[in-house]
Amino acid sequence: MRDDADETLLEINNIEVIYNHVILVLKGVSLKVPKGGITALLGGNGAGKTTTLKAISNLLKSERGEVTKGSIQYRGQRVQDLSPADMVQRGVIQVMEGRHCFEHLTVEENLLTGAYTRRDGGAAVAADLEMVYQYFPRLRERRKSQAGYTSGGEQQMCAIGRALMSRPETILLDEPSMGLAPQLVEEIFGIVKDLNEREAVSFLLAEQNTNVALRFAHYGYILESGRVVMDGPAADLRENPDVKEFYLGMSDDGRKSFRDVRSYRRRKRWLA
Repeated sequence: MRDDADETLLEINNIEVIYNHVILVLKGVSLKVPKGGITALLGGNGAGKTTTLKAISNLLKSERGEVTKGSIQYRGQRVQDLSPADMVQRGVIQVMEGRHCFEHLTVEENLLTGAYTRRDGGAAVAADLEMVYQYFPRLRERRKSQAGYTSGGEQQMCAIGRALMSRPETILLDEPSMGLAPQLVEEIFGIVKDLNEREAVSFLLAEQNTNVALRFAHYGYILESGRVVMDGPAADLRENPDVKEFYLGMSDDGRKSFRDVRSYRRRKRWLA
């Protein structure tokens, strides 16, 4: 983690999120994202990870969701009432789950859409496009191909590259490993690490793959049923017996299968 990690960029205080005025999804979630860090938001499907990211990026309203309690601050200023475009202008952008490229555009055209809000001239945009190609050499090879005809891994790279073209300070990255082969997952997370260390991009990443996320993140929060049930430095979470057993498939008796973990009566010590 960078030396400036003591500075908090994003702070969520005790937020509740309701969909359609009746469905309570987040129940008092609080977390912090430091400048220069990689923060992991962990948990199974339906835990509330994506909802948390959309609450920050202000994409909830398009799904009839709203923050009904608590506050969201970025650089000390309340931001929960801003538009998604305002958040991008402030340096916060979300990479959606499922990659969401413009399928009919080429890879390069997709990347350039990420620079749409910039006003610093064509030379700066071209320099950043070259930077994206350096991090994702496969995108350079496929730059004239329609995005819809590229592989899942290439589309994930395109989605992250498009976010980088907006010159973000913080990227909200939703399920980057979803549907990708293990080798590609390692490649994507390795690039995230490089972007964090070399380009000073801070990350809040939502991820079901706890094992890989905790190897690359600096700090982690575990969500269950819309609540934070545990948080701590990633290295500590990796060694926590409950995390090992229920999220990494490990116990003091050795590796357990996912089926064994699911059927085992969960002793959540952190809820005791």
